Parts: sequence; C-alpha cells; structure tokens
Amino acid sequence: MAATGFLLRGYAQNLLDALMGMGYRCVGPQVRNGAITYDILSHASDLPWGWHDDQKPGSYRLERDGSPWGFAWANGPQGLKPLLFAPVDTLQTARRTEDGALHFEGATPHAIATAVLGVRACDLAALRLQDQHFLEGLVPDPHYAARRADLFLIAVHCTRPAVTCFCASTGDGPRAEHGFDLALGETVGGFLVTTGSAAGEDLADRLPLQAVLPKEQDALEASIAAAVAGQQRRLPSRDLRAALFAKLHHPRWEEVAARCLSCGNCTAVCPSCFCYAESEQPALDGLSSMHTRRWDSCFTQGHSAIHGTVIRSGTRERYRQWLTHKLGGWHDQYGRSGCVGCGRCITWCPVGIDITEEATSICGESHV
Repeated sequence: MAATGFLLRGYAQNLLDALMGMGYRCVGPQVRNGAITYDILSHASDLPWGWHDDQKPGSYRLERDGSPWGFAWANGPQGLKPLLFAPVDTLQTARRTEDGALHFEGATPHAIATAVLGVRACDLAALRLQDQHFLEGLVPDPHYAARRADLFLIAVHCTRPAVTCFCASTGDGPRAEHGFDLALGETVGGFLVTTGSAAGEDLADRLPLQAVLPKEQDALEASIAAAVAGQQRRLPSRDLRAALFAKLHHPRWEEVAARCLSCGNCTAVCPSCFCYAESEQPALDGLSSMHTRRWDSCFTQGHSAIHGTVIRSGTRERYRQWLTHKLGGWHDQYGRSGCVGCGRCITWCPVGIDITEEATSICGESHV
C-alpha cells in the first residue's frame, strides 16, 4: 500500500488539530505511572517523544534517551479493548413503581466520537476479533456497537518490538496492513502517511503533506524488516487446535500450574479476551437496581461456577482452559487463533510465564 504523503515531525500538532476540527476527541499514548498508556491527548508535546521500553517476561521499564522518535516502543498494558468493551457497563435498570410493579429499561449506550493515535498492527487484529464477537453474532452488542461506530483509528507501523513480541509468527504485524483509517510510518524526519478509508483521506487532505522521498520509504521498509527479523519468540503453528486438544493430560499443565498465580493479569492485558460476569446492584431503599457487566477472567473461581459447583477448581484446569481456548477453540468460533502476538501476557505476568514456551512444550515444534 503506497504512502499518500510525508508529514514532517514538526507538524504532529496539525494532525491533532485536524482531528479535533473533525469533531473527534483524541486519545493517544502518554507516559503515565511508569508505563505508556492511552489518555486524552490535546497537545503533540504530550506524546512519548524520546521514550523507549525494556520489556522482559514479568518486567516492564521505561527509559528516555532524548531521541526525536515518538513511537520507538512496543505496546504497553493497554490495547483498544478498554475503549470499546468497557471494564464496567450498565446493561439495564429496574425500578419499582408506585403500584408495586417492576419496570425494566435498557441502558442507553453513550459514545463519544474518538480518534486513537498510535494503534499497532496486533491491536488492529485483536479489534477484528472483538468485532466478530460483539457485532457479527446473532445479537450485536449495542454498547460495543455505539463505541465502534465513531472510532477513528490512526495506526503506527511497529519498528521497535519488545523482546516479548511475536506478532510476525501469528501474521498480525509488525506492519499495519488493514483496519485503520490512517497509518503512520515513523522515520528520522517524520511520518509516511497512508490512508485506509474515506475518513482517512479526508484527514490527509487537511494535513500539510509533502511528497514521499524514496529514501524515507526505504528507511521505513528497512525498519519494518528489522522488526520482523528481531523477533525471537514464536508460536509453533498458527493453528494448534488439534495438537492442544490431543494433549489435555500433558505433564506440562502441572508444571505451569505450579508457577501460575491465577491472578488473571494475562486476560486483563490481552487485547482479544472478552470474558465478563453480570450482576445486580440493588439500591439500599429496595426500589431500584442496576444490572451490570464487568470484566471477568477464566482464572477466577467464579467463572466456572455452575449451580454451586466450581468446574475448574484448580490452577491447572484454569490455565489449560485459557490456553486451549485462546490457541485452539477460537478456530472453531472465529476461524483463527485468539492470539495476535502482542506479548503482553508475557510481560505483565508476575512470574514471567511465556505463552510461546508453554505452547511449544505441550505441542512440540512445527512449521508456522
């Protein structure tokens, strides 16, 4: 996909101004509490210029080197998921009328037109999976649909993956290929701009773009190629369904369970996980209540509780459920693995459990 033009680094604020002029609230990466996370973005100076990350299994650190680069880092703990599949949603309310009857009312989804700057290819792939689950089923989710309808995505090709990244082996990066409105490729002088939608073309027309020089295109291609070559982790195959379900009693399940804390960090940071629990929150006066949906995890005890019985009572069963579903069962549901190679579950696991290592130990080596 050929670049539309070149945006000098000094015109990054013009990009934000154009988005706000189009009616979008801007969200972008910023340094917050020792990590790069998404937050409301009004000024380009708040982007993480000169920052880069050092990620390892169970470890995340930020360092600043004073370089002009704004996106020389791999993903932090957040993906797009919190912006679309909210950690908490009120689905309906109930109230008792004066005659004692109960009146139920669905909660009206509220969404703000939002432009997200800095989306990586792995998160675009995860978004596609979320779209399949929440929009393309028999009953589309109205809350997700409302937020998704007014989402403008500005991707950035990943040129500095973390040690924990393995998106090349899943086919989901590091280049953003589709699913974006606008894509940026960062080089020393600025950004190569590629449009991916009519709205993206509208934005590009509002920017002071210059012609793309061959040296800038060559520099970007070299950086992306280096990002692919630099990834040392990989899954043994893109389809592990048969291999995993054939080895449900492999001794490795016990070994990983001895290390796993069942904390659920991996599912919280995973950009494609979508488990949730629903509950009632009655008012103290007994006259009304809210029915809410909250993020849940297959690592919690309550997730598999049915009629007073916990189906997956141990960590061994919970980790096995997560891995076999993510890398195996998703093929039946969505036609592909649920893993996009972002590596977040490796970085943010307190004990550094590596999904690629576990999958390889259980399934054995094969060709991607």
